[in-house]
Amino acid sequence: MASAETAAEHERILREIESTDTNCIGPTLRSVYDGQEHGLFMDKLEGRIRNHDREIEKMCNHHFQGFVDSITELLKVRGEAQKLKCQVTETNQKLQNDGKELLTSMDELRQCRLQQRNIATTIDKLTHCLPVLEMYSKLQEQMRAKRYYPALRTLEQLEGSCLPQAGSYRFCAIMAENIPRLRTHIRDVSMSDLKDFLESIRKHSDKIGETAMKQSVSGRRIQKEVCSGTEVDRNGSNPFSEKDSGILDVEDEEENEVREERLISAVFRMCIWFTQGARDTFENYYRKQRRKQARLVLQPHSSMHETLEGYRHYFNQIVGFFVVEDHILHTTQGLVNRAYVEELWELALSKTIAALRTHSSYCTDPDLILDLKNLIVLFADTLQGYGFPVNQLFDMLLEMRDQYGEILLKKWNQSFRQILDQDNYSPIPVASPEEYQRIAGQFPFQDPELDKMPFPKKLPFSEFVSKVYSQLKEFIYACLKYSEDLHLSSTEIDDMIRKSTNLLLTRTLSHCLQYAIKKKNVGLAELVQIIINTTHLEQSCHYLEEFISNITNVPPDTINATKLYGTSTFKDARHAAEEEIYTNLNQKIDQFLQLADYDWMAAQGGGQASDYLSDLIAFLCSTFAVFTHLPGKVAQTACMSACKHLSTSLLQLLLEADVRQVSMGALQQFNVDVKDECVTFKSIPPAPSQWRLLDLFTQWDWSTYLADYGRPTCKYLRVNPHTALALIEKMKDTSRKNNMFAQFRKNERDKQKLIDTVVKQLRNLIATNQA
Repeated sequence: MASAETAAEHERILREIESTDTNCIGPTLRSVYDGQEHGLFMDKLEGRIRNHDREIEKMCNHHFQGFVDSITELLKVRGEAQKLKCQVTETNQKLQNDGKELLTSMDELRQCRLQQRNIATTIDKLTHCLPVLEMYSKLQEQMRAKRYYPALRTLEQLEGSCLPQAGSYRFCAIMAENIPRLRTHIRDVSMSDLKDFLESIRKHSDKIGETAMKQSVSGRRIQKEVCSGTEVDRNGSNPFSEKDSGILDVEDEEENEVREERLISAVFRMCIWFTQGARDTFENYYRKQRRKQARLVLQPHSSMHETLEGYRHYFNQIVGFFVVEDHILHTTQGLVNRAYVEELWELALSKTIAALRTHSSYCTDPDLILDLKNLIVLFADTLQGYGFPVNQLFDMLLEMRDQYGEILLKKWNQSFRQILDQDNYSPIPVASPEEYQRIAGQFPFQDPELDKMPFPKKLPFSEFVSKVYSQLKEFIYACLKYSEDLHLSSTEIDDMIRKSTNLLLTRTLSHCLQYAIKKKNVGLAELVQIIINTTHLEQSCHYLEEFISNITNVPPDTINATKLYGTSTFKDARHAAEEEIYTNLNQKIDQFLQLADYDWMAAQGGGQASDYLSDLIAFLCSTFAVFTHLPGKVAQTACMSACKHLSTSLLQLLLEADVRQVSMGALQQFNVDVKDECVTFKSIPPAPSQWRLLDLFTQWDWSTYLADYGRPTCKYLRVNPHTALALIEKMKDTSRKNNMFAQFRKNERDKQKLIDTVVKQLRNLIATNQA
């Protein structure tokens, strides 16, 4: 199978070499050297070369006779070529002879043209005054039509060129006297137009900015197409670099924008021709009014954070304001300068960033934050295309990335909790291969043993495993969306995504798992399933590593690459579930022990174990059968924990303060419960301390206990003297002193004397060890 695939791959490479330009076969040949079958490929290549050589040889043999015939015909043509050469030489000689007559005619024509030029010069001198009169008439017409910009141009031409050339005529003097009055009139009208322009541009800045940002979107799309190879810009030009082709110089479909373009061109190109004093007046007035407008534009609406349209309107106004300033900077002389524009931009940048930080902090919707980020990127790219520095905006976007991550964590916290609450905590039944493939497509699960089993079958984990894994991938995609267009390297994007995913695992998912484990009414079966589920999720962490590497194009073994902490997260959750299992088991044991109803003054013990203990052991047997599916030593630890708690609780039951007196019959019954029933349940060996304590009392082996106490080989080494003293004091007959007849029963008196003796000896033993 492998050789067939290798042969097919080699055949594909050979076809690609034959059909591809030689400058582009480097990657193809590299794939050959990277493979393991280099020698086999060289053999195939030699065979292909031999085939082509044979084809070339066949083609040459086929066309050889035609080549010989062509040479023969060429030799025949040589004689004819010699004849043609002689004819060309004769023709050239005739042409030279005929050209002499043409040169004579051309000389005569030159003389005629010289005479015509002299006549034209004479006519021009005679009619020198006519253009002045015509231009002055044109000026009057333009003034009546209120076409002040062309009138100003006509006035400049009349004063600068026509009048000096006309000479010292009376009508020329009258015209010269009227020129200052006309200029003053135009200046006053221009000031009025400037005020109208400032008012109009304030109203339409939003539309201008909107169109500029639309063009920025188009430019970004072109750049992406260029980068992807769909369109090649051989000049390497930036779509935003040529200011004269910007928003104000491109015709737009919207009439308002066209009107503003014409208004700017009409007013500010006219300002070029003003005198220095008038220009200063225009400059001061314009800058003062634009600073006032800037303060209004930069003041955001109080409800801007509620919708994306509020942000868009805010950005459109700012972009429109600075697009106008940039256009005026490049189309007028001195009305604004670079320092003035940069000062305004620094003010706008600081206020814009402050407003965005304030308003974005109110946002709790990750989709709105993502849309806002894209809008800020578009805003920054648009203004950067006009030469404004926007690095601070991208720095602020990186700050917003933390807020976006926190909002995502809150959203995914709800998703995880919903998944955990809705899960049935049961293995997933699979009835068909199609259903199995569907689940395998959602979660990377591999189990060769399960694959061999016939359908229907069950997967070991419940549905929340695949759902949680899908949510983890969705979270990674959401993080990737924010990282786009931030001018970050692949390594930086990979690092940001991995850190955010680590927060999702170690904080959000971990807390949700703890919530699912600690919530009320969670059963042992659910806890067992949680342990199994977290085990499979832990095993899927390396698939998440590969998933992140694939979407960021950063190899997972890159130096200083952040690793995912999912393993520790799922281990902690599994350990918490195990501890909860132990706690629940102990609580169940306590519930059974609450049903214990011993007759502590029974004269003789029963022959069989108590009912409550039989039910408890049956419950533990069924529970431990479920634990066999748990990985590792969880089942063994659970059994040992239950055994330890049961033995401790039984001893505590015997030593409770409410039990004031205990008979030997009660101890015998207690011994039957502890020994006989627990021994039959082989998974729970009785604790030696309880066992030996009951042996000590039922066999009344105090001489051995007191003689051997403290030795390593002591039979009752685990029996604490304090425990023994507390229990034997409960065996004293407290009613004997008040019962006159009991004092005359010799057996009772001997028994109580013996108990008193043992109590005294135990107290001496305790006192000796404490000393």
